[in-house]
Amino acid sequence: MARLKTEVLISGDMVSCALTAKGSNYTFLSEFVLGDENLFGIYKPRDGEAPLWDFPSGTLYKREYASYVLDDLLGWNIVPETIIREGKYGIGSVQIYIEHDPTKNYYQVDERHHDELRKIACFDLVANNTDRKADHIIIDNNDKLWGIDQGLTFHEDIKIRTVIWDFQGEDIPNDLLNDIEALKIKLNNDDVCKRFEGLLSEREQESLRARIDLFLDFGKYPGLG
Repeated sequence: MARLKTEVLISGDMVSCALTAKGSNYTFLSEFVLGDENLFGIYKPRDGEAPLWDFPSGTLYKREYASYVLDDLLGWNIVPETIIREGKYGIGSVQIYIEHDPTKNYYQVDERHHDELRKIACFDLVANNTDRKADHIIIDNNDKLWGIDQGLTFHEDIKIRTVIWDFQGEDIPNDLLNDIEALKIKLNNDDVCKRFEGLLSEREQESLRARIDLFLDFGKYPGLG
């Protein structure tokens, strides 16, 4: 089933493209059809990105995909499957739409979700997420947390901006540190590094490795002070 969804996402015809109300960039809920199969995805075209002073223009869609690549390498399954492809308004990122209650976000997360929330908070440290808003954490219909809207990530300077301060000063769980250590080893492999080629600059890739070393050494969630 997962492979079939991937095929629909990559090769399906974009048969609808509805502009969503949220966000400063153009974001569309689109339907993709391949044969008898269909699914919905969130399409963010490059040409719909608003210029930013601190991120290179036309790169946010690449960062959406790079965030999925990072999550895939970590094996955490917190970023919905994402690809880059052509759409109605040109090239952009397309992410599988996760069915969820739009009235629920970070503020409805409770203690039963804290292990998942710790993972998302840790992901944001590694990815250098500068835009983790409450609505960027959704709870699907199976009560699983997902992190969405990761376009403002991988800046070469550490500038994390997040709503998640629940765990400030706490030790990062050992299983997450072990996964990050494994990621560090993977990034020594040229074939793995190639997954970020064309998505992140060389300096941004170097900064990713430096952040990994920093947080492995620090071993704690940072605080506000």
